[in-house]
Amino acid sequence: MILRLLAAFLLCLVAPQAFIDDAFADDTVAWKTGREAAAIERRIDALLAKMTLEEKVGQLHLSGRGDGFDINQIKTGRMGGVMNFVVPSEVLAVQHAARESRLKIPVIIGLDAVHGFSTYFPLPLGQASTWNPKLIEAAAYWTGREARAAGIQWTFAPMVDISRDPRWGRVLEGAGEDPYLASVVAAARTHGYQRGGVATTVKHFVGYGAAEAGRDYNSTWIPTSQLHDLYLPPFKASFEAGSMTAMAAFNALNGMPATAHRGMLTDLLRGKWGFKGFVTSDFGSITELRLHGIAKDDAEAARKALLAGIDMDMMGDVYLKHLGNEVTAGRVPMKALNEAVRRVLRVKFHLGLFERADIDPAAAPALMQTQAARDVALKAAQEGAILLKNANETLPIAAGVKSVAVIGAMARPEDERVWTDPAGLGRRVIQALPEALRERLPADANVAYEPAFTKACGIEFADKDAALRAAAASDLIVAMLGEDCEFMGEGASRTNLGLPGVQQELLEALVATGKPVVLVLATARPLVLSWAEAHVAAIVQTFHGGTEGRTAIADVLTGKVNPSGRAPMSFPRSVGQIPVYYDQLPTGRPEKVRQRYESIFMDEKNEALYPFGYGLSYSRFTYANPRVDKASVPMNGTVEVSVDVGNAGSRDGQEVVQLYIRQPVASRSRPLRELKAFEKVALRAGETRTVRFKLDVARLGMHDDEGRYVLDPGSFEIYLGGSSQASETVSFILTKS
Repeated sequence: MILRLLAAFLLCLVAPQAFIDDAFADDTVAWKTGREAAAIERRIDALLAKMTLEEKVGQLHLSGRGDGFDINQIKTGRMGGVMNFVVPSEVLAVQHAARESRLKIPVIIGLDAVHGFSTYFPLPLGQASTWNPKLIEAAAYWTGREARAAGIQWTFAPMVDISRDPRWGRVLEGAGEDPYLASVVAAARTHGYQRGGVATTVKHFVGYGAAEAGRDYNSTWIPTSQLHDLYLPPFKASFEAGSMTAMAAFNALNGMPATAHRGMLTDLLRGKWGFKGFVTSDFGSITELRLHGIAKDDAEAARKALLAGIDMDMMGDVYLKHLGNEVTAGRVPMKALNEAVRRVLRVKFHLGLFERADIDPAAAPALMQTQAARDVALKAAQEGAILLKNANETLPIAAGVKSVAVIGAMARPEDERVWTDPAGLGRRVIQALPEALRERLPADANVAYEPAFTKACGIEFADKDAALRAAAASDLIVAMLGEDCEFMGEGASRTNLGLPGVQQELLEALVATGKPVVLVLATARPLVLSWAEAHVAAIVQTFHGGTEGRTAIADVLTGKVNPSGRAPMSFPRSVGQIPVYYDQLPTGRPEKVRQRYESIFMDEKNEALYPFGYGLSYSRFTYANPRVDKASVPMNGTVEVSVDVGNAGSRDGQEVVQLYIRQPVASRSRPLRELKAFEKVALRAGETRTVRFKLDVARLGMHDDEGRYVLDPGSFEIYLGGSSQASETVSFILTKS
């Protein structure tokens, strides 16, 4: 046990950069430049000249593993990409089939490696909770490394959709509600995946996370200014980090389905931003243009999608069946088809697929779930855990606690919330929470376990009475509850954001025992926790921690790890508050004394239960002496902002120092707070350190209704602290010259 404690302590001291194995640096994928890029364009020209119409259309056809898959389409040049192949021997068969085709053009092999392949890391929302970009990059790196070892060349990640509505089931795949945090995370994940050897797909372009009422696939209505200030920045960050492909969204944006939105896919993405990779549709979304009401049949859908800028048809067969006829009939210019094919071939050449050796199935298992990958998974799960409440210092578990009852089937994992399970690759060893606690608590402490439910999602009881008996006999109750089964992910929108099934009933019964209850949550979104906040002793929030998730929880509960996760989304008090987010615009009638004719609810508070950026620690951090290096700054200048941050607690810990701005008077209304910088700093007990931020004031502007960038001179307020409610303030004046 002492050795495990020492190992965990040393792990916390290792810099995240050390978790990336530079031995595989040659596997990094990136856009070629200069002469190499020019040579690739010449090779594409030569290849296009040899291709038949059928072969060109084939490059735009993306099929997948399943009953309808026909490997002969690869051999005949009628398939350009495949997805969901995870068994190395099957990947090898696909690669061999491509070598049998007339022109021997390799297929690109893709997969939803969203937060892991064989080693599973926390859900992306949980990774964002770490506020640690280097650690997030390392998680993506090891996901890419493992996927590449199995023959995967292309991941359908990162998802960078901003979402302010936790009713939407896919918030788990993103980084939350804030464009700055999401942009930092998007760049980190893009770098990580591509350093690991796989191309990224930034998705879903654009506005998918703003679905009305949080109902998946629903329409979105986003003003131009908000589109540029809120929803587009994470995409731009990913492209600037080198993302080679993009995926269009399912939704209609302001009345135009994203799959046929030329203004977004061509005018903005390729015209203004200069993106040179290819864009894929989402699963079957081209044929769905008929259901959107803008195409009478699949032929028209194919034509509109291609001319809008969709290069690859994912799992639709629409291009394969109709695009050739559309070109022959003159409804789709050959030039447009050639440009789409060029973009697909360009990515394949830049990835080195024409020269890359076939996979060795025998070598793949040894590269799965390495200790280095699991170390990153553990650290990500540790740093992503958010301490939401800790009344009377219930945590860490005190030495006087001699019996702990762990309640909830989720404490003993069934799976780790992955999209596709790479069967047969790597170890399937996941430590359960009861065992992890037994290893960490004193030898004379008893840890009892009762699942209570038939499944982790808590739909029905297995033995409620047994759970309550174990709880009543303990000194401390650890209830691990949350979302699982069908309650999360795509197509899992919810109107009730309480604990699913009968979990709330159990929680209330546990509290009624009179024993202190520590609620450990493993969810895919912020839930409504108002009852829990009022009644339980402590709350630890995780967003499904992956392979090492329950080990990390035990580390936090026992004090081996001082929690440092911070909320990437605001937690609502009730569903009626939604959307609730920190960077709201001021109103003409702000809340002052909570009286009628102010912008308030009659039956609910305005503020979130737990605001964006919030998270407690076993330490207490102080802020003092905020300052700027100059009182006035020209529009092309920079300003250095400093603040002294201290650890006034008795434990070493990490604080996320956050910097927000506000421009009180501008040409249009600006948010009350906007995150513009943050840094996660480790502070020893009693230590004080000066944290400095250098702000490029040119990026403190906004966009107008035409999408033009505007930077107004005037006063800027700066807020520094440990959440979006930061209270240390300083200001500067932005001048025209």
